[in-house]
Amino acid sequence: MNKINIFTDGGSRNNPGLAACAFAAYDQNRKKITGMSKFLGIATNNVAEYEGVLLALDYLHHKNEVTGANFYLDSILVCQQLNGKFKIKNRDLQKLIIKAFNIINKLPYRPVFSIIPREQNKEADKLVNEELDLHVAQ
Repeated sequence: MNKINIFTDGGSRNNPGLAACAFAAYDQNRKKITGMSKFLGIATNNVAEYEGVLLALDYLHHKNEVTGANFYLDSILVCQQLNGKFKIKNRDLQKLIIKAFNIINKLPYRPVFSIIPREQNKEADKLVNEELDLHVAQ
């Protein structure tokens, strides 16, 4: 499989509020490999964004054929924290980044984290909203 591209997202309705996260993974030919989403209950948007990264990292941890991963996020805060450019003052986010690096350190490669505009993250955003819609009171 070699290198893959992963688009992650997280969202919270009413921040904090009902939250979900998701990722969509693509091969080097831009063919979608998989997409996953997860309902988080009540959380902030930033927590949901981190959970999207964690969901994708957990997926990668079980894919031995992957030799590299490029992550694309529309969260400047989360991306810059993962790249070590922003400090992490919030304790909840500190716990999540520790979880992320515990997984990253087990991978045989170092994922690359890049910021993209929201418009380029439509598939992951769609998966987040579909997951949230499943849990909205009818």
